[in-house]
Amino acid sequence: MDKLEQLSCELSTDKIKQWRASGKKALGIVCCHAPFEMLHAAGSLPVRLRATGCKSCADSAACVGEDSCGFLSSILQYLIDGTYELDGLVTSNGCGESSSVITNWKIITTRENKPQFLYEVVAPKMVNSASYNYFGSELDELREELEKITGNEITNEKLKKSVDTYNEARRLVKQIYDLHKAEFPVISGADTLKITLAATQMPIEEYIAFLKDILADLKNREPITNYKARVMLAGSAIDDPEYVKAIEDCGLLVVADLNSFGLRFLHDELIYDENDVAGSIAKYYLTRSSCPRMMDGSDDIHEYILAAAEEYKADGVIIVRMQHCGKWDVETYVLEALFKEQGIPSISLERQVLMSQQGQLALRVEAFRELLESRK
Repeated sequence: MDKLEQLSCELSTDKIKQWRASGKKALGIVCCHAPFEMLHAAGSLPVRLRATGCKSCADSAACVGEDSCGFLSSILQYLIDGTYELDGLVTSNGCGESSSVITNWKIITTRENKPQFLYEVVAPKMVNSASYNYFGSELDELREELEKITGNEITNEKLKKSVDTYNEARRLVKQIYDLHKAEFPVISGADTLKITLAATQMPIEEYIAFLKDILADLKNREPITNYKARVMLAGSAIDDPEYVKAIEDCGLLVVADLNSFGLRFLHDELIYDENDVAGSIAKYYLTRSSCPRMMDGSDDIHEYILAAAEEYKADGVIIVRMQHCGKWDVETYVLEALFKEQGIPSISLERQVLMSQQGQLALRVEAFRELLESRK
């Protein structure tokens, strides 16, 4: 049995517990502007938090309400019920819901007299020289606070080494995604998501070794030939391989997934100035295509999505938006119009963390598959 077949869809925190047992800090990351490399350079374990498998948000709903983003509400639930045991959180103001996670967790930990390192990075919503300088100063302050709690100085050389390490992982992940460009890929979209999710539950050095083993195993895999059409997913966070598998079980092959755990997670390399690695990190996290929160970044995201659809030879696009996700609720309408203008078939689906409407999902996806088949 190869490593890919051993991968589970379920969330595992075993390696996080092992890391903390050795006396080192594990810090949860919420949202897309918290720099993994800076946390890594401080000697801590950056953990991108997930909602995978959350069955109930009874505790977190009491804090954020029933009509909140299910993804972020589930993350708060996992913090409350102890699924995630961490030394703190680093988040950003990507949306109001992501900010509410750290706000409520601070209230809870203070009330329980269990203070943690809780830090929110404020990312500007425009890209210009002033916003570069502002975000750079934000990360400088984060750097100072990380040095205090870890006792480790974050030097330019340490940052460079951390960026190089994460870039190696990015190059390996890109090699896996490149396999999807073949007419008959050797890996499914669901399995690819399992691979990218593995980065959220182990040290990056272990993840690099894991990726190398996966790539070696994939050389011996038989290509997938029994699909009817190729599709790309775009939209809110998808951290559940079973959801992607449900789509692929309808006769489609997911060849690209533009969400914060897919192509937008570990794909584009961080190019840096050796004399100012921290400044390069700030520029990377402020300007990369992440989510539709920027006031002047919509065109960049749209170009990124259209380029990916062409690069991976997608026959159509499935827009997946998390229920109660305000950012993607609006962006969905914009993307639908964009795809129509470009002649790209698309469908939009609303997703919940708990897969309670799988039958309805199958009906809509099968109808979309028939549409794509009729165009061939």
